[in-house]
Order: sequence, then structure tokens, then C-alpha cells
Amino acid sequence: MELNANMIAGPSTSTEAMDLENRHGAHNYHPLPVVLDRGKGVLVWDIEGKEYYDFLSAYSAVNQGHCHPAIVKAMVEQTEKLTLTSRAFYSSNLGKYEQFVTEYFGYDKVLPMNTGAEAVETAIKIARKWAYDVKGVPANAAKIITCSENFHGRTTTIVSFSTDDVATGGFGPYTPGFEVIPYNDIDALRSAVADSNVAGFLVEPIQGEAGVNVPDDDYIRAAHKICMEANVLFMADEVQTGIARTGALLATCGNCTCSGSCERQASFVKADLLILGKALSGGAYPVSAVLADEAIMSVIHPGQHGSTFGGNPVAAEVAIAALSVVRDEDLALNARTLGAHFRDGIEDIASECSLIKLVRGRGLLNAVIINDSPDSSTAWDLCVAMKDNGLLAKPTHGNIIRFAPPLVITKEQLDDCLEIIRKTFKEFEK
Repeated sequence: MELNANMIAGPSTSTEAMDLENRHGAHNYHPLPVVLDRGKGVLVWDIEGKEYYDFLSAYSAVNQGHCHPAIVKAMVEQTEKLTLTSRAFYSSNLGKYEQFVTEYFGYDKVLPMNTGAEAVETAIKIARKWAYDVKGVPANAAKIITCSENFHGRTTTIVSFSTDDVATGGFGPYTPGFEVIPYNDIDALRSAVADSNVAGFLVEPIQGEAGVNVPDDDYIRAAHKICMEANVLFMADEVQTGIARTGALLATCGNCTCSGSCERQASFVKADLLILGKALSGGAYPVSAVLADEAIMSVIHPGQHGSTFGGNPVAAEVAIAALSVVRDEDLALNARTLGAHFRDGIEDIASECSLIKLVRGRGLLNAVIINDSPDSSTAWDLCVAMKDNGLLAKPTHGNIIRFAPPLVITKEQLDDCLEIIRKTFKEFEK
């Protein structure tokens, strides 16, 4: 039977929607049993109209809140004008965006892509090319140092240096050229970069998917210094931690809340290769980027890397709008202030609830470690219970719940959410 779009009715209930996905989609995710239909700011609604606070933010893609009017406006206006040219031609949008984003973050050049994994792959290619053309590493001998418990994406190259058995199992043979060292271990890094064939050190300033692993205060700065001394590129994956999520424009900026380069930022870390995605578009459109200065980015020549959609007109306008919202609404400062308030609130709940073992995080990227085995269903069951009480969060690594609301959240809304968490945990403990 020949089908057309008009013959396929959309689901009218959450049950119907979940059944459609289960029957016709690959089972590569295990979603919480809720079907979202619309969103605004920090709130989302399911098909039946029930309201929830979103405390996942599409893994930090919607830092600016769901359907921010300035971002939606930019996207709609551009889609009515021109959506795609490919890079076979110039567009009137791309150069404007490239100037905006490089000045915003303090770099010479940007290579635009679409997804976070694509941006990581791009950075790996740039680092290897730099190693051969500039550092003088013998052909095909370049190495990238990565960290245990990393999460940089799910392509075959990226999972080749993952330490997560679920991510790697059954997908070999694996791509060579990577060495994994312990995260937050300066001595291990110093030893690894002693190899003259090392091109770069790829690291998340805070490991989000691993359960918001926050390193020692001086780890990133010390790692950057070691890389500089060894002539190794410091590659910061800020796909999840960047764009104000941790209370600074970038997690590598420490507590700086500026938008763009400044004297205070310079006293922290400027990555040789900065990898961005997710909130670069406010969750409205796939946009990612790798930023670097001329001496590094100049190793890439026509035909050596590209993307049909990378840097397209819609992406350019959406990213400008998304970054403008972060700056104009002081979202880094809001994340920094309310993040501290959230952790204080969870500590207070923990004092009367034995289910909470530990809270950790920075800004509005936080995690609660549940006092149970990673093999237990406790964290999942708690998330289902919180969903029933009007708050959406998701477990990671078994017994860890990540809490990361849109950065536009207010103190009043956050206090309301803390009460939902308190009520759920206390009810669950009975």
C-alpha cells in the first residue's frame, strides 16, 4: 500500500506515541516514559497537557530555554529567505556569523559543523594535520591523549577511545591513534605527552555524561600548561559544559562570566582547539563549531574537510541569536548564582534523606549520587517518581541523577523544583 503523509495520523495520547516509536524506531535510547509535545522556557508539556519542569535541557542544548522567541524569530525569518547553499558558494550569512563567533570567544578562525560528534571528529583531524605539518610528527604516527570515563560522541572513531563497555561493545575494529589516561591525573598526562608523537590532549573540563565529574580546581590549568610545554594541542570539548552552563561562558574560564575574551579569562585557559555544540543554537537547530587561531586552523586546505550543512544560513543566524541571548540575559551569572543555591538546597535535603550520598557540580550542571548500587534501579525509579510530581531528570551511570535546567530558570522556579525533589525523595524513602 502506498502511503503519503496525510494518511499517517499523529498520536493523540502518550501511550500511542510511545507505541509508535517502539514499533517503528531503532531502540538505541531508553527514554523516561513521558511524551513531550511543547515547551516554553524551563517548562514542557506532554500530549495530555501535563506540565513539567525540564531538568535535563536536552543535555544542555536548551540553555536559553525552550523556544526562546529571539532564536525562533531568527530561524523563521531565515528559513523564509534561504536555507542552504552548501559551501560550493558564498552566502551572505556565514562571514557575519564567523566574525561574530570568533570575536565572541576570542579566536581567529572557526570551522562550522552541525553536531557535537562532528565537531570532535573535526578537532581530531585538525590536531593530526597540525602534528604532521607543523610539529613534524612522522606520517600516520600522531597520537591523541584522552581520559577515562570520557564522552565525546558515538561515531566509530570516538567510541574507539571510550571506556564505556556499552558504547564500545560490538563495534570493533577500533580506530588506532589514541591513548587513554585517568581523568584528573596530572602525573599521567605529564608522562603521556613525553611521547613526541602526541598531537593533542582531548578533555572535557567537567565530565557530564560520566555523572558530572568535577576535577580538582587546578587540573585544567595545570593540564594546559603541561600541553604548552610539550608542544601538544590542548583540545577542550565544551559541547556540554560551554555556553554558560557551568556559571562561566566556558568551563575552562573558571568563574569568569564574560562573553568573549577579557583580562580575567586570559588568566585561566584558552584552549588551542575549542569544541562547541548543543547550546550554540539554543537547541533550535543542529550547530557545532571548532575554534582555533590562525597558526593551527591554517593547516586545513580546500577539499580536506567539509560538510554540506555546516555553516548554512539558518545555522548562522540561529547561532548569532543564541549567543546574543546568553550575553544579553546574563545567563552565565544566573547559572553561577542559582547553581550554588541548588547545591545548598540539595545538601539541606540530604541532611534529612539518606538516599542522597553526594551532590557535585558547577553552575547549573549538577549531579546527585544516590546511596545505592549502580546496578540498582533506584535512580531510575526516583526519576519516574519525580516525573509524576512534575520534574523531569534522567539517571546516568546507574546511581547518578543529573540535574541541569535551562539557564533562564528563576530563583522562585528553582525553589519550587527543590520542593518537588524533597517531596519525591522523602516519599520514596518511606
